[in-house]
Amino acid sequence: MSGRVVYLDVGGSAAVEDERIVGVFDMDNTTWSYLTRDFLARAEQRGLVKNAAEDLPRSFVLCADETVILTQPSTGTLVRRLENQERTNG
Repeated sequence: MSGRVVYLDVGGSAAVEDERIVGVFDMDNTTWSYLTRDFLARAEQRGLVKNAAEDLPRSFVLCADETVILTQPSTGTLVRRLENQERTNG
């Protein structure tokens, strides 16, 4: 990268620096697994889950510090937002 900070708008007045993002995951496609459900439950018990969704979350963003951000936008929307930010700021 060019040294510029790029943020991903995850909704709910929240944004995440792109360098902190480990992955963006679809709730419907990942939470069927007990491993994912267990991971999310443990993250919540540790106070690491932040809810940026105003309604039922459609996806979640996993950050390098193990923070999980629940979001309303779909994974496709979040990826497009990030790509647009990188293009604009790159």
